[in-house]
Amino acid sequence: MIDKPRRQNLLVPALFVTLGVLILLGLGTWQVYRLRWKEGILAEIANSEQHPPAPLTDHPPEWGRVSVTGHFRFDKKLSLGVDVRDTPRGSVMGHYELVPLERDGARSVLVNRGWVPENTKPDDPAGQVTVTGYVRPGDHASWFTPADDFPKRQVYVLDPPAIAKALGIGPVEAFSVTVLGTVPPGTYPAPAADFPRPPNNHLSYAITWYSLAAILVVMFVVRIRSKPS
Repeated sequence: MIDKPRRQNLLVPALFVTLGVLILLGLGTWQVYRLRWKEGILAEIANSEQHPPAPLTDHPPEWGRVSVTGHFRFDKKLSLGVDVRDTPRGSVMGHYELVPLERDGARSVLVNRGWVPENTKPDDPAGQVTVTGYVRPGDHASWFTPADDFPKRQVYVLDPPAIAKALGIGPVEAFSVTVLGTVPPGTYPAPAADFPRPPNNHLSYAITWYSLAAILVVMFVVRIRSKPS
């Protein structure tokens, strides 16, 4: 049995340990919620892969396979992000071409036509076009996201309403469409070859946080029992 003076000496360490355990359990539980959320996204993507493209509506399913018809506004196109890819010329830095697509009787939609190497002029189709791809929800900037540079038409956050406002192109859909397909080697933009597969490591993260909480409790108990009275 622990005497009263010793219990008083353990009060502050016990409070810190309790706080640490609660934080670790909270982080683990948050990862469990993230796991369920990510599994839902992956299930939606897997379902979309099994279905043919549907005409784009005002409220399409996230990551759904769609087709959309309209006219590209190449005078308002932007470079999205930075990505390095292996090409016959070696590793080359490039970006994704993001272009507003105007539709008759509907809002414009931003279309990610695919990857383009730097200092390369892509093929820009004229007239009415129909593209097939998947719906991508809009993004939000994080602490580490570079600032968009609209005067240079360079963006890092795919936020359609903010992009439309900066370009002065009127209302657009809150999502974008990423083109799916294949093109001959050396033809750009190079569209996405398949649906994205977001990494899902949340289960291992949850196990890590819960394990740290358990280890902290065990270490505290061992410390109490090993300390002389």
